[in-house]
Formats: sequence, structure tokens, C-alpha cells
Amino acid sequence: MEDNNTKKRLLEYNGIIKENDDIYREITRSFGLSECGFWILYLLRTVYRPLAQSEVCAHIYLPKQTVNSALKKMETDGYIGQVPGEDHRSKRIVLTDRGIRLCERTIDQVIEAEYQVFESLSEEEQKAFLGLFHKYTGLLKTRMRALSREYRAGDRPQTE
Repeated sequence: MEDNNTKKRLLEYNGIIKENDDIYREITRSFGLSECGFWILYLLRTVYRPLAQSEVCAHIYLPKQTVNSALKKMETDGYIGQVPGEDHRSKRIVLTDRGIRLCERTIDQVIEAEYQVFESLSEEEQKAFLGLFHKYTGLLKTRMRALSREYRAGDRPQTE
């Protein structure tokens, strides 16, 4: 039997997640950036080192093809460049001077706003927020992976 209060809280949680997505989508649009491009720039501004495309994909949870398309456009626009990696076969993504200037006007402002908002929470609230969010995400990932395995194994729900 499903608990009605749990259903309401889950609906509220999903609404909050979608609202957060929309907040970032809106600021990204106002900057004239694609969402993927925004998150690539954001990542480059927060990790402070050149990254391989596979690392970008792993950090921003977007498909390789989507990231590759965004990287090509950003390189054409002069915001990023590529430098040789450790093994000289792989390439690392870096911001160009033009990309750094773009980030100073856009991404850095978002990071500062996030910092200010997070700082408005007490240390205990920050820890509780992150702890619960990590716990929920870990449990959800485990359950969804199991559900995916069940589905692939042929134990599919019946649809009409």
C-alpha cells in the first residue's frame, strides 16, 4: 500500500528538482549558451585543470555525442582549445583567453551566486542537505539499476 503523504512529498521533491533545472536553463538561455556548453564552461571553471572529453561526460552526466557537439561549437567560437594529454594521443580541453573572458561575465557570476546562497545556510543545514541528497541519490541509483536489470532480463511491466 502506497502512503499518500509519501506520494505528496515525492511530488514536491520532483517539483523542486525540475524548478532547479529550470533556474539553470533560464540563466543559460540569458547568457546565449547551450545547456551543455554552460555545464562544460562551469566544469572548467571549477576543476581548474585541462580535462579529457571522457572526464567532461562523467562530470556533467551528458552523452558523449552531445558533449562532442558542444565542444566542437565552443572550439569554433574560440572559447576552448585542446592541448596534448599525458600520452600525446589524448587531448585535453582548456579555456582560451576568449573563453576565460566569457566565463568572467557569465559562469563566474553563477558560481558566486551559488556560493552566496549556500553560505546563507548554516553549516549544519549544509551538511544535512548534502547528506540527505547523497543518501537519496545513492538509494535511487541502486534501485533504478536493479529496475533496469529486471527490465532487460525480460521482467517487463505489462502495457496495454
